[in-house]
Amino acid sequence: MVNLHDMERVYTQHAQEVYRYLLSLSHSEDLAEELTQETFFRAMRTIDNYDGSCKLSVWLCQIGKHLWYQWLDRHTRWKPVELTEDVPGAPSPEQSVLLRMEKTELYKAIHTLPEAMREVVHMRLTGEFSFSEIGEILGKSENWARVTFYRAKKKIMEEIMSSNQ
Repeated sequence: MVNLHDMERVYTQHAQEVYRYLLSLSHSEDLAEELTQETFFRAMRTIDNYDGSCKLSVWLCQIGKHLWYQWLDRHTRWKPVELTEDVPGAPSPEQSVLLRMEKTELYKAIHTLPEAMREVVHMRLTGEFSFSEIGEILGKSENWARVTFYRAKKKIMEEIMSSNQ
């Protein structure tokens, strides 16, 4: 059984890493913080299920990832776009729509990737994790993370090119 002192040590050692991982998934500091707290709460309740087959940080990130998926299931992903009056220097409504369409196309292409590639892309682009950190979090090597990211970029480009034809 893990005591409170041990869980405090686990939190101190791994909270920042779990937070950064969840930030890379959620793109929201507040949500990442909330999910990080919930991750450690769940970990404390289920620490007896940790079998040591992976690093503790990987186990914690997996709990966080499942909490993220649960959050997505409960909340809507789409927000209405509000048209506002022209502001000097701001994109026009037409430009905003085009940018949103390009973003949508990119995220659709990312969504078609296998889960491992999708995770690496999200962690690299939104969490700004290094390849070394990505490899460590996912229990793989730095080289694996680099190759996976490169292959994912290639697949994304192929997907976007094929959808534009």
